[in-house]
Amino acid sequence: MNLYKSEFEFVVSFDELDPMNVVWHGNYIRYMEKARCDMFSKLDYTYADMEADNYAYPVAKMKVKYIKPAFFNDILIVETKIKEIEPALIIDYLIYNKKTNDKIFKAQTMQIALDKRTKTTLYVPPKALKDKLENLK
Repeated sequence: MNLYKSEFEFVVSFDELDPMNVVWHGNYIRYMEKARCDMFSKLDYTYADMEADNYAYPVAKMKVKYIKPAFFNDILIVETKIKEIEPALIIDYLIYNKKTNDKIFKAQTMQIALDKRTKTTLYVPPKALKDKLENLK
C-alpha cells in the first residue's frame, strides 16, 4: 500500500561522477536523502517539524539495487513512496532517467522513530505526520 508518493527531479552534475564518468555509487544515497527531504516538505512536515515534535528518524536498514549507470547532465527523477509509518517508516525509492524512462536504481529504507531526548524507540509516528497522511485520503 502507498500512503504517499512524491517525485524529485535534478540534473547530474560533473562533480558527481567517478573516474569511469558515471555517477559514483555513493551519490545515490545522497539522492535518496534529497528526495526524502523534498517529499516531507511537500507533505508540509519537515525534519524541523519532526524535531519540534521530539522525533528523530534514523535509517536502520537499507536495501539498494543498482540497475543502470547515470551520466553527466542526465535528468533524473527520484520517486519516493511511503509504504508504512507504523511501527517503522518504510520508504521505497525508484530513480529513473526522465528522457529515456530507463530505471537506474531502486531502494528501500526502514527508519525507526526515536524520542530525541531519551533516544528510546517509539512505535508510533508523530501525530502531525499521521494527520497529514490521513488528510490526503
